[in-house]
Amino acid sequence: MFKKILIANRGEIAMRIIRTCKEMGIKTVAVYSTADAESLHVRFADEAVCIGPPQSNLSYLKIANIISAAEITNADAIHPGYGFLSENAKFSKICEEHDIKFIGASAEMISKMGDKATAKATMKAAGVPCVPGSEGILEDYDECLKLAKEIGFPVMLKATAGGGGKGMRAVWKEENLQSAWDSARQEAGAAFGNDGMYMEKLIEEPRHIEIQVIGDQTGKACHLSERDCSVQRRHQKLTEETPSPFMTPKLRKQMGEAAVKAAEFIKYEGAGTVEFLVDKHRKFYFMEMNTRIQVEHPITEQVIDYDLIREQILVAAGIPISGKNYEPQLHSIECRINAEDPYNNFRPSPGRIENLHAPGGHGVRIDTHVYSGYIIPPHYDSMIAKLITTAQTREEAINKMKRALDEFIIEGIKTTIPFHRQLMDDPRYVAGNYTTAFMDDFKMNAPEE
Repeated sequence: MFKKILIANRGEIAMRIIRTCKEMGIKTVAVYSTADAESLHVRFADEAVCIGPPQSNLSYLKIANIISAAEITNADAIHPGYGFLSENAKFSKICEEHDIKFIGASAEMISKMGDKATAKATMKAAGVPCVPGSEGILEDYDECLKLAKEIGFPVMLKATAGGGGKGMRAVWKEENLQSAWDSARQEAGAAFGNDGMYMEKLIEEPRHIEIQVIGDQTGKACHLSERDCSVQRRHQKLTEETPSPFMTPKLRKQMGEAAVKAAEFIKYEGAGTVEFLVDKHRKFYFMEMNTRIQVEHPITEQVIDYDLIREQILVAAGIPISGKNYEPQLHSIECRINAEDPYNNFRPSPGRIENLHAPGGHGVRIDTHVYSGYIIPPHYDSMIAKLITTAQTREEAINKMKRALDEFIIEGIKTTIPFHRQLMDDPRYVAGNYTTAFMDDFKMNAPEE
């Protein structure tokens, strides 16, 4: 087992990893930018190393600085969390070259699944259902137009190096294809330095349902059931739940088997998520695979009583998994609390938290790194907490979430708490009747005086 793990991340996920390491008797090293000197992960780790100024590219994305921090503290493993370098094949390879265990996928796995076009070809070979579309990167607009006519409109243009909704365009009619092609390529080139595009059939009334998998070093994999992540804004998830209100036992079995088949086909090691689009007819299609822990992993932990970070560490240390597939025994919902103003188009709201009161009680979990007096820096993702409620039924979990949101007080900045409170009363959400288009016509009520 590892003696010391460096956490190449910040915020709530760094705190989450520290907690499990402490329970396992493993020493931890926090790395931080100068903007994060007062963050809780710096305070609670056994050691902390400053790796640069606030800008991510000079700190949390600076591989040389992170490897140096690992070497001077004698860390024998690095946990990358999510975001930043968690799906960076070069970083995984450099860790291996420095005899530091990367707690995550190998460079080969990340390369295979990180590029969406390559991932789709791999999944087709594994026999996993895929959305009809281009076999690889489209050569030019003529090929784009020809394929769109073949698979039929509507279609979706996607950047092969994409993420966070950048370089994506839905096209419903042929006359709009050229302008969508030009603007998507321009956006992708600016965001990722790669303007390669591929195309897929646009799925009608899609739900975004992902399957959590774990694979070990023997090539064996299992699934830990599904999470419904369909409530999104600009392709960023706002809330997640498990089990999905759209799921049936038959569909869960089919999707679980497909996800395990995908993981075992590539001999996947570690925690990963196979993401699917499910149409209104409950046909599912592979979308992508995330080769890391997910933001929303706590709801899976809550419904099957399973520490995913612990399992990541055990697998990385060479300990085989049980191979058992899991089904949710309870219902769990996660609300992402962001420092954003939901009454002002979700505009970021960095600054000092003047007062904080966190909810508690049976079935309430909070993953966060903030506290009263903490200054939220403007340089990073705006998520400051995850509020998770778990109960016997979906209705109970929603009622518990309403109560917890009412108790959750954060003063000094704007947060998305009012949005989530309104969401929990939305008739469509309460009925479980939502798709990825849910937010298109969601309107915030006027703020209470």
